[in-house]
Amino acid sequence: MNITDILAILISLAALFSYINYRFIKLPTTIGLLLIALAISLGIIILDRIGIPLAESAKKLLSQINFNETLMEGMLSALLFAGALHVHLDELKKQRWVVTILASVGVITSTFIIGFSSYWIFGLLGLNIPLIYSLLFGALISPTDPIAVIGILKTLGAPKSLETKIAGESLFNDGVAIVVFLTLLGIAGAGHGTQTDITPLSITLLFAQETLGGAIFGFISGYIAFRMLASIDNYQVEILITLALVFGGYTLASILHLSGPIAIVVAGLLIGNKGRKYAMSDKTRQHLDDFWELIDEILNAVLFVLIGLELLVLSFNIQYLWAGLIMVPLVVIARFIAVGLPISLLKLKNTFTPKIIRILTWGGLRGGISIALALTLPAGETREAILVITYIVVIFSIVVQGLTIGKLIEKDEI
Repeated sequence: MNITDILAILISLAALFSYINYRFIKLPTTIGLLLIALAISLGIIILDRIGIPLAESAKKLLSQINFNETLMEGMLSALLFAGALHVHLDELKKQRWVVTILASVGVITSTFIIGFSSYWIFGLLGLNIPLIYSLLFGALISPTDPIAVIGILKTLGAPKSLETKIAGESLFNDGVAIVVFLTLLGIAGAGHGTQTDITPLSITLLFAQETLGGAIFGFISGYIAFRMLASIDNYQVEILITLALVFGGYTLASILHLSGPIAIVVAGLLIGNKGRKYAMSDKTRQHLDDFWELIDEILNAVLFVLIGLELLVLSFNIQYLWAGLIMVPLVVIARFIAVGLPISLLKLKNTFTPKIIRILTWGGLRGGISIALALTLPAGETREAILVITYIVVIFSIVVQGLTIGKLIEKDEI
């Protein structure tokens, strides 16, 4: 089966599931698609158990799709750019300290809380997962997923200040988390150097290179695109320029060992604010918004169908299930601490909306990025365990937290 066949199947499934959700179920699109895909996956598993062999064919199809490459090297750049286009820079500047601290200190704090706690819990459950891999689990499950978060926020009608905090943090913290994850992966000896190559100085330099370098690269590439957009008035060419910025910029950032996600977010903020105001005609602006909204919706649909279908290829056992169920509240508690400590300190000099800690905690959805990072771990029992546990946390986060965050916001009258 070639790439065209796989794309045809995925887009057809996404279209069918989207129709079913819109016509009958009427849930937020991402959640509806995920639940339908999960139901289909469970149905295939049940049919396989009673003698109707569909699971093998489905697994064969999924085995030809590299989830990590599909998301991290394909979809992610476009989804981040589409999300960043609609974040208001003036509002983000007002929230810059909150967003910066949550996206950096918050991620690192959460990584270590989850890492050390999960290591202890895994031991109690008889899972032989080393400390460094427990910390890797902490790193991959700590970032809130902008793809999941922004998709839910679109339907909530939340105040701009709150939306900016959640969306801004989510857009930046995955880049930080990827740097933390790769550093820990290097310490584990699974690539990106060996343990003897890792020193506190090298970690600091890597972090600065990836994050600050990525931001600078994103600004430069975004500014070049901005100048090109300002010099012409042809919406077809201008949309093509933004596509080159997204995919070419992300690839070049990766080649230069800079954070592609952070670079694309910065470029998206520049084009979405300065570019929209000074470099586009009304016609171009409308076409650009329509184009990237459509790209966002299509890729989101395919992504959440894929997440639901991943259930078919996971190796479940009772230990993994128990570990996943225990990790769900632990991840929420770690998020509460990682959000609560910096917000409490910032409250000394800043005014925040009521119940902000509770809303940021419950609104910190996990998504496909966590699963994609889990898939980069070396093959073996440890990866299988972490992958299943991650999947359980992600499904709970998207479905339960995603369906209830709106009611929480309404209840607190934010």
